[in-house]
Amino acid sequence: MGKKLKKRVAEFRDPDEARAKGVYPFFRPIESGQDTEVIINGKPVLMFGSNSYLGLTSHPYIIEASQRAVQKYGTGCAGSRFLNGTLDIHEELEARLAKFVGKQDAILYSTGYQANLGALSCLTGRNDYLILDESDHASIIDGSRLSFSKVIKYAHNDMNDLRKKLSMLPADADKLIATDGIFSMEGDIVNLPELNAIAAEYDATVLVDDAHSLGVIGEKGAGTASYFGLTDSTDLIMGTFSKSLASLGGFIAGDADVIDYMKHRARSLMFSASMTPASVGSTLAALDIIESEPYHMERLWANTRYAKELLLVNGFDLGRTESPILPLYIRDNEKTFIMTKRLQDDGIFVNPVVSPGVRPEQSLIRFSLMATHTFSQIEEAVDKMARVYREVCPEAIRERQQL
Repeated sequence: MGKKLKKRVAEFRDPDEARAKGVYPFFRPIESGQDTEVIINGKPVLMFGSNSYLGLTSHPYIIEASQRAVQKYGTGCAGSRFLNGTLDIHEELEARLAKFVGKQDAILYSTGYQANLGALSCLTGRNDYLILDESDHASIIDGSRLSFSKVIKYAHNDMNDLRKKLSMLPADADKLIATDGIFSMEGDIVNLPELNAIAAEYDATVLVDDAHSLGVIGEKGAGTASYFGLTDSTDLIMGTFSKSLASLGGFIAGDADVIDYMKHRARSLMFSASMTPASVGSTLAALDIIESEPYHMERLWANTRYAKELLLVNGFDLGRTESPILPLYIRDNEKTFIMTKRLQDDGIFVNPVVSPGVRPEQSLIRFSLMATHTFSQIEEAVDKMARVYREVCPEAIRERQQL
């Protein structure tokens, strides 16, 4: 190992410091399925840190579909979609997804991360511009870094700043605006009506990352563009299968000619092995459920409203969330770690979000709802969180009481 790399690795002490304090919160092994209750260290823990918004990961219909796909196609495709790795069920899923989100065509990727990586890295050129919300997911950021285009960020969900940034760019350059639909940490929804209007004014393409929106908002869970009635003016819709769709993989949907272009230019598609048969089969089955059983989304939103009301009554700062993602702002990295550890010890699993993922003053606990949570589980979790919050952050409680 080179001396400089060895020195950099040796100086990386953050995880060891958290471990020494007994509050290291990452890579926690779960010994059961991703349900509302999981097993950690042999003990039951209520799960409020999952992205399985509809609670479908253990649904028998989906498990059976996954098993049937493995029995027919085997465990893997042994190649990329570009060469030997295209199955008929890949194309079936692409057609289903395109219809679901209201677009002409779609292309599958092995993960949602790769979907954004592929699209952002290949759709614009050296003299063009990628315009990103400063709170966009890391996969959008990393995709932009692989592009030869110039990258510009605008303030989070600030349409005035977006307009200002676009007004400074050459009129003849290609411009692609990439935004989350539901922002994965803040839980708020993009102001898509104004964003699309500004994009049309400046001849820009719009890509919406619906990783946290599919199955959550829109007609039958079709996502952000559907939610606002803006499917036609939203050029590209990206989604993942690891959340509401209870599987693994991702896609981009749009006009057929754009999708065909990406099939032959997106390196994360051309040089990665294709989605496994099990993942495709389970995604198709999840789509069946989402399209035919709307009560899952209705239950998710009932749980969201109930939990949000309880958390606000107990003095939590939830920011501007509009979704089943409820950020509990702690605004201190160490206290966020302490709360996470205390809550797990008390049977509640939540996720800490600290710098550098967010600014230290924006550190938070990400509390997320599933359709399969019961009101009694939500009550138990909020009661325990409120007690720990009062003990760890008494000054924050006092400050909010004075507002």
